[in-house]
Amino acid sequence: MHTLSVDFTPSSEKRSYPIHIGHGILERVELIIACLPQKRVAIVSNTTVASLYLEKLRTALEKRAVASIPIIIPDGEIHKNWMTLNVIYDALLKNHCERNTAILALGGGVVGDLAGFAAATYLRGVPFIQIPTTLLAQVDSSVGGKTGINHELGKNMIGAFYQPRMVLTDSATLDTLPDREFRAGLAEIIKYGLIRDPAFFDWLEQNMRRLLTRDPIILNEAIQRSCENKAEIVAADEREKGIRALLNLGHTFGHAIENGMGYGVWLHGEAVAAGTVLAAELSRRMKLISEADVNRIRKIFTQAGLPVTAPKMPAEKYLQLMTLDKKVDAGKTRFIVLNRIGEAMMRADIPPALLNDTILACMADE
Repeated sequence: MHTLSVDFTPSSEKRSYPIHIGHGILERVELIIACLPQKRVAIVSNTTVASLYLEKLRTALEKRAVASIPIIIPDGEIHKNWMTLNVIYDALLKNHCERNTAILALGGGVVGDLAGFAAATYLRGVPFIQIPTTLLAQVDSSVGGKTGINHELGKNMIGAFYQPRMVLTDSATLDTLPDREFRAGLAEIIKYGLIRDPAFFDWLEQNMRRLLTRDPIILNEAIQRSCENKAEIVAADEREKGIRALLNLGHTFGHAIENGMGYGVWLHGEAVAAGTVLAAELSRRMKLISEADVNRIRKIFTQAGLPVTAPKMPAEKYLQLMTLDKKVDAGKTRFIVLNRIGEAMMRADIPPALLNDTILACMADE
């Protein structure tokens, strides 16, 4: 097991939390208990993950005299809404959960976002622990404290920044992850190489085949390096006032794809992959990177088995949906573009005609 820390500095008070990464550590419940103010927890999971790992976790906790309340929600991005959030609130209230009753999120990004938002708002804040079971959640959404739900007009537009007390990442849970969801998680891993870590991008090009076989050593290395990159960014910019926005490379386009196609039709990582290729092509058209760089980016997503073309949708609809992005400021949509592989920046001065041409150039024929 490897442990790294998210340290928030500068801050008026010292704040940090650990990320434990290992293979087969789900039942290392002493790591969880060290973060609990009382020996009673609520475990939020979905119907798929609960059938695989909930009883294993509950049994391990019970052996250490920790009582648990299971809260099972439907599986899928389509359920990341107020209705499902109220399912969690109802269970917390009916079971008389207190301010010291920690909420554990056992599942992927949807479970983590919903459980985190519930933790941030129930009794105005209760302890929260992330136990991510998908690759995307392990390398991205479980770290950094972004929580929230989707609205029919925009993704993740309602939520709160609320940091967990700990993240427990067991890469063995990826053994049961469907291949499509595993590949979707690779999009967020590739992102870190593109925005700030060119050596990591080189490493991914060399090791993508082994990653796809789920080699535990290579997989843990990729998870660790991704979390190190995100932890550094989040610690420096907790509430996305500056550098943290770079983590949204491909997301402005990607969220438009998810929303326009209907939540859950495209997985988040699939939309981010296509969105990142769009961002790379936009960067080329802005004369920031070369055609060779775009081809290199397209190639690694292709190797990962991810989409590199945008779905058929009127360009006007893309532009409309992108105005709902969280990075819109003073009415201008801000995009993350690449200066080179390993260096990103934000730009808000992009002409609509250039965006329109980029979308049309990257759109699938069918």
